[in-house]
Amino acid sequence: MNARPLPAEAALDALGHPLRRVLLRLVAAQEQSVGELVHRVQPVRPVSQPAVSQHLGVLREAGLLTVRTEGTRRIYGLDPAGLADVRAWLDELVDPLAPLAQPLDALATEVARGRRARRASQPERVSRGEGA
Repeated sequence: MNARPLPAEAALDALGHPLRRVLLRLVAAQEQSVGELVHRVQPVRPVSQPAVSQHLGVLREAGLLTVRTEGTRRIYGLDPAGLADVRAWLDELVDPLAPLAQPLDALATEVARGRRARRASQPERVSRGEGA
């Protein structure tokens, strides 16, 4: 059975290609069309417009980019939700037990509640040697 990758995993896979990382940095600076991106990348790395379009498609499918139409141009921008998924995944690496904190707090509350209930249901014990 093929498990569908988590959003952060798809994004991290997409970022595995160096050109995609460059494109993401350029789009993070400002929204741009494919033509503008090709023009900016060409001096550093010769690449065709269809290749850039394909890489942008991978980044978009991974949830890292948004696209909107402006006339005949497609304008690409950064998708904050996709970045939030990646950031959350990275945060889990810093504190891998954080997702367990709330359930453990709830368990501790239930244990304390059970102890109080047992104490309340037990008759009071009279200490020997007191009062007489």
